Amino acid sequence: MTSNAMRFIYFILGWLSLGAGLLGIVLPLLPTTPFLLLAAFCFQRSSERVHRWLLQQPTLGPIIRDWNQHQVIRPRVKWISILSLWALLSYPVFFKAELHTVIKLVMILVGTSVTWFIVTRRSRPEEPREF
Repeated sequence: MTSNAMRFIYFILGWLSLGAGLLGIVLPLLPTTPFLLLAAFCFQRSSERVHRWLLQQPTLGPIIRDWNQHQVIRPRVKWISILSLWALLSYPVFFKAELHTVIKLVMILVGTSVTWFIVTRRSRPEEPREF
């Protein structure tokens, strides 16, 4: 694919991800942070102007900047992400008897892996060390 075609694909994917992330703010079962990070990633490769605009948003920008600059997930964002994840996974795992056991086990494994990843990320940027 040409460079322009890839930029267009990233641009569309960025807007779709941003839309899903914004929906995640008001829908308790839809995670926000992963979609925001994906949107920032896509806009970084497609539109410097939109990427800059996204990073300057007072609510969304800090989450993205924390991750991009320090690989940090703030404690409040961690809790919201983990609670949303397990709220989303618990309904089919515990209340959908027709769902195959293997699928339920895979969902639990993925949820546990994502939770482990989130929990093991730093909550605050490291302080510069003085020698």
